[in-house]
Amino acid sequence: MGELVFVGLGLYNEKDISLRGLEEIRKADAVFAEFYTSLMPGLSFQKLERLARKKITVVSRKILEEEDGKPISDEAKKGKVAFLVPGDPLIATTHVDLRIRAERQGIKTRVIHGSSIVSAVMGLSGLQNYKYGRSVTIPFPKEGFTYETPYRVIMENRTMGLHTLCYLDIKAEEQRYMTIKEGLQSLLDVEKQKRRHVITPSTLVLGVARAGSDDPTVKAGYVGDITNHDFGPPPHILVFPAKLHFMEAEALITLAGAPEQIREIVK
Repeated sequence: MGELVFVGLGLYNEKDISLRGLEEIRKADAVFAEFYTSLMPGLSFQKLERLARKKITVVSRKILEEEDGKPISDEAKKGKVAFLVPGDPLIATTHVDLRIRAERQGIKTRVIHGSSIVSAVMGLSGLQNYKYGRSVTIPFPKEGFTYETPYRVIMENRTMGLHTLCYLDIKAEEQRYMTIKEGLQSLLDVEKQKRRHVITPSTLVLGVARAGSDDPTVKAGYVGDITNHDFGPPPHILVFPAKLHFMEAEALITLAGAPEQIREIVK
């Protein structure tokens, strides 16, 4: 059997890949990539292929999720395959599933890590990593149906004094990327039904756009204000802080333009 190497591409463009990752790609017999789990706004596919010195085959959601990544595993049975993933590999469960299937087929797997949106948001905001609870995705709404899970996760985390990282839905095939405004509106719609005062205009929230780029937007404030803030192009992500350590409050004020009043919610 051959080998399947998961290579993280990082957050913004083709230059974010590590030297080690690039070496693995150049040694591979076949190279695959997916770009539906996350948006790399500065990525040039042509430049990536020139860096790799290899032809890269892009696989769709259907191939990975409905066909179990068969083209990738078939090649990995014959030789060394590099599978390129935005961000850090195996954050998405679909990639974990592919790795498990490969190992069960006798294919050796390895992981070359890349920068992750999880660590990037913590670094940009100054919110401490050990104070995060369960993360959640805010999906695009369906007509006549409201997703309540994100609202519930934020509420549960907050009762434990933990911050909540909220991924915003992506439909890459349709070139649709949820914005911070859309994500907040979805949560406010749930609030209208539940009335638990979890998400109100005075709730503290952090928005981050284009983490990893030269011009990320990092803005903290109250929902009523952040909803109307111009974050620019995607990708966007949200964080709902719980009680703050005094250093976290100072970081949000200094690094994310949060209002001075947040010092009042320091634990």
